Amino acid sequence: MPRKLTLDWILPGEDFPPVTRAWPATSRAPGLLVAGGSLNAESLQRAYRHGIFPWFSEGQPILWWSPDPRMVLEVANFRLHRSLRKTLIQVRAGGQFEVRFDTAFEQVIAACSSDHVRKQPGTWIGPEIVDAYCELHRNGLAHSVETWIDGQLAGGLYCVGIGQAVFGESMFTRQSNASKIALAALVAFCRQHEIAQIDCQQNTSHLASLGAHEIERKLFLERVQYAAAKPAPHWRFEPLYWQHLLHF
Repeated sequence: MPRKLTLDWILPGEDFPPVTRAWPATSRAPGLLVAGGSLNAESLQRAYRHGIFPWFSEGQPILWWSPDPRMVLEVANFRLHRSLRKTLIQVRAGGQFEVRFDTAFEQVIAACSSDHVRKQPGTWIGPEIVDAYCELHRNGLAHSVETWIDGQLAGGLYCVGIGQAVFGESMFTRQSNASKIALAALVAFCRQHEIAQIDCQQNTSHLASLGAHEIERKLFLERVQYAAAKPAPHWRFEPLYWQHLLHF
């Protein structure tokens, strides 16, 4: 007999329940684990170490998720499509293109929020999320990957990095391929530092087209705990990292 689905509520500072209590893939909210708690750098770090992330819209309580299976991009399997490869050759040559890490985190997360509002009103990247991840960034655990074109921020993404565990969050673009350049830069950075995977959280056709796939949550957590215990890399992008994607 299937277990009755209930949603636990936690108070600020309380531990998260075991992720095995998350709602199953067959439920109306697959991966939903718990509501409540607090949203700040400390709670985010605890959550990510246990394969949990926040996702809620304005007007809702804080909702925490841990889906099974989990979508990941193993960086060795990143699919570099021909059109993007041509663009990256131009980026590698310099000129109007530049990739930067962590020079405009607040601009990037604000742009991701605006992009989501444009595409889907009721974005989950609301003021509470923005404030919490900016705090996490100030603590050195959230990072922006930025594509600059002619000195203007054209696209990018933000992610969480704990040790060598990397968790992708959201991206935005203002010019063609700008967000894809940022993702390719993150993949090249991960290959340089022997980081095996990037968490993608949810399954989408776009992520699948880039080589991402689902794995069991148990395996995902094992990988996270192993990677999080390793020393964190220096979050800086160097043009030589493109050699991991562009072979001549």
